Amino acid sequence: MHKMPSTEFKRLERVLVTNDDGIDAPGLSIAEEVAGCIANEVWTVAPHSDCSGGSRQINLHKPLRIIRHGKNRYSVTGSPADCVMVGVGEVLKDKKIDLVVSGVNAGVNIGGDVGFSGTVGAAMTANVLGLPGVALSQAWKKRDNIPWETSKEWLPGILKILIGNQNWPWGFVPNINVPAVSSGEVEGISVSQQGQTTRVSPLIEKRTDLRQQEYMWLYLSKDHGQPDNDEDISVLRSNRVSVTFLTRNITDQGITKELSSLFAK
Repeated sequence: MHKMPSTEFKRLERVLVTNDDGIDAPGLSIAEEVAGCIANEVWTVAPHSDCSGGSRQINLHKPLRIIRHGKNRYSVTGSPADCVMVGVGEVLKDKKIDLVVSGVNAGVNIGGDVGFSGTVGAAMTANVLGLPGVALSQAWKKRDNIPWETSKEWLPGILKILIGNQNWPWGFVPNINVPAVSSGEVEGISVSQQGQTTRVSPLIEKRTDLRQQEYMWLYLSKDHGQPDNDEDISVLRSNRVSVTFLTRNITDQGITKELSSLFAK
């Protein structure tokens, strides 16, 4: 069994937890436990229902309602990004937030998934607001047997390492994916690149309701291709935790330099 490296670490005062699977999702309680390992106060503001695939959507044209679920726990009738906005701007408006933890998602957020992910979207929203954010996801092979204990065992130590680093508070967004194996089968941790070989295609299933009206279910079909060894999907396949450092600047620097001369005149 591989062990977590030790690190110097100072507990945070306050962490805001959210997700995209909803207030009742089992991964949210795991995220709250993880946050409790690194902070004195844990506050939760999560979507009232499942908002998977919502990216950084914010709702500007419908009312948002806050529902209390006990001490320091709230749901919002909006998206993950809405929850970060409401958490920062209302629930904790008079309190300093040290970190926004998004997850733990039931399923990976890697490669082409990253742009669609509400889990990553919430962490990126925190970054836009000037707060450190982190996205946490747990891979699984069978949905009815998700190895949540692996996230519970490995994620606190990884966050302590990152928070104890000289780059704290982060200007980047760590996207952390835990492999679909038991805690003892994890082979370690690898810093990875966001996968570029995955191809995502829409898969549309048409159906007809009882009133003879046609409707559709959308599903994303994925082909991971032949990823390089340092890509997130390869790291997970090797039973290692994948840590990818994202940034909200999505400018292609190489092509910008190459094509800037086209408009020089």
